[in-house]
Amino acid sequence: MKVETLQIGRAKLTWLNGGVTHLDGGAMFGVVPKPLWSKKYPVNDKNQIELRTDPILLQLDGKNILIDSGIGINKLTEKQKRNFGVREESNVVGSLESLNLTVNDIGIILMTHLHYDHACGLTETLEEGYQSVFPHADIYVSQIEWDEMRNPNIRSINSYWEMNWKPIVKQIVPFEEEIEILPGLSMIHTGGHSDGHSIIRFTDGEYTFTHMADLMPTHAHQSALWVLAYDDYPIDSVHQKEKWMEVCYKEKSWITFYHDAYYRAIKFDEHGEKLNHVERNR
Repeated sequence: MKVETLQIGRAKLTWLNGGVTHLDGGAMFGVVPKPLWSKKYPVNDKNQIELRTDPILLQLDGKNILIDSGIGINKLTEKQKRNFGVREESNVVGSLESLNLTVNDIGIILMTHLHYDHACGLTETLEEGYQSVFPHADIYVSQIEWDEMRNPNIRSINSYWEMNWKPIVKQIVPFEEEIEILPGLSMIHTGGHSDGHSIIRFTDGEYTFTHMADLMPTHAHQSALWVLAYDDYPIDSVHQKEKWMEVCYKEKSWITFYHDAYYRAIKFDEHGEKLNHVERNR
């Protein structure tokens, strides 16, 4: 299968196969009425929309970097697979092999947040217990997110799983509000979707991309007011989304997607009209 790639200045982005879920469209669009959101994103007869969980391989300055990790393999029960509409699990290893890489070549992982659909790919099952999939990687995540991952509240306990964090404790590099990973590449804490949610920004002169993560999980979530019922702090999502979408429009920044089943990346003009895009091969 042909992989989708995008060169943005010094950065090369390649989308890997992290698996797929099908979640309730109403939950994914919150208070937005179905007649509105269903015009922008296809929905099946169970009111579910297709959502990829595809990590992005970012190759920059000789480093192999992953943005999030997919839903993993053999991490979900049969009941969870039914509930989450999982029809395909991760094949990140196979995707990397097609690029002549292995999990040992990944030196940095940028975790926008640690919900199961982003973090299950970090660890794998053994006969007894779990181990890290990417043993040589430094794993960056906001301190707030890392704290909640280990001590979830009554609402978030269903999204933060012990098997996804215990094997990687020694690899975690937490940060407070913002951190520069490499020249021009930064993670910025936003909150909103989760208390510790972060976005990723890359700037190389006129070349930029912004990974909005679950503030804008699909192209259909372009409006600042279209936020998820899953968001722990939806008003924060609205404010952060409004702020960063304005930046993206002004810069004509590429916006990249982890969940979108139809687009890998879109570039908008200063008026929010689509200038360019990379479609997902279906």
